[in-house]
Amino acid sequence: MKFTSYDNVHTFRAHTYDTLMRHEAQNLILLGNVIIGCEGKDKSDWRDPAHWLMATVADGAGIRLCAVMTPPHNITLYATDNIIDPAAVSCLIDGLEGREIPGVMTDIRLAEHFAGEYTRRRGMSYSVNMKLRIHELTSVNPDTERIGRLRPMDEGDMAFFPYWLEAFYTVVHRNHDEKEMNIPQDAAHYRQRIAAGGLYVLEVGGVPVSMAGLRRDIQRVIGINCVYTPPYERRKGYASAIVAGLSQLGLDRGFEKCVLYTDLANPISNSIYQKIGYRPVCDSLEIGFSSPLPAIHPSTDV
Repeated sequence: MKFTSYDNVHTFRAHTYDTLMRHEAQNLILLGNVIIGCEGKDKSDWRDPAHWLMATVADGAGIRLCAVMTPPHNITLYATDNIIDPAAVSCLIDGLEGREIPGVMTDIRLAEHFAGEYTRRRGMSYSVNMKLRIHELTSVNPDTERIGRLRPMDEGDMAFFPYWLEAFYTVVHRNHDEKEMNIPQDAAHYRQRIAAGGLYVLEVGGVPVSMAGLRRDIQRVIGINCVYTPPYERRKGYASAIVAGLSQLGLDRGFEKCVLYTDLANPISNSIYQKIGYRPVCDSLEIGFSSPLPAIHPSTDV
């Protein structure tokens, strides 16, 4: 097995693209990040590939494992054809020596295997932060209720967008506890997100009631993300309406499939999206690593 590290995202893409495209929907995040890095339109925060970790593990038959980490996010892995080769995982862990890896997100079997081996060898522990299910859609259920008006987000939405986005992150990363969230202090980041395009608002009676993103277009697949409805507007069918509308928009643009991630801890969202026409592709895990606490030795003072 040979571990190869890349410092050029274009080279990494050239070497791995065909391999990753074998499971395009499953690799939406990994492929999407590589494409973002190659485009180079946005180098803010984690989007600058100069700071990324990009690696492959290969043998005589070809690539066995691909890895991308966009700090401070977890490392994302793909085992070619979802065949887990313990020797390839071991080689990757050897190659990651000296790098701080906060966690892993990938197919459930590979995530468990990598986390167990990595933490065992590093003397660390791990815990599952989130169980995810990847869904794909090829046609929107024609019986889905259409509500309101879908439009692209614009500068006028800065009155609420920063707060909705932070609330979305709070739901995603803090186990649905919306009692605490970051209060936006600087408008620049949020204006950049709007200017980049791909964010949409559902309006009912001229009032914004839900948002979602149509992003990470690859070759045949485009992703739905940032689906958020404020608590006071929920249970009215707005999430279904905006996801159905954006999914149809993606298909109308010529993509064969739309892909989205759901949190398995939220059965309501999983049920909603399946009614629209989404079907499960695979399950994945987001796992966090933590170092053991230092040993506390009894005091010898008297």
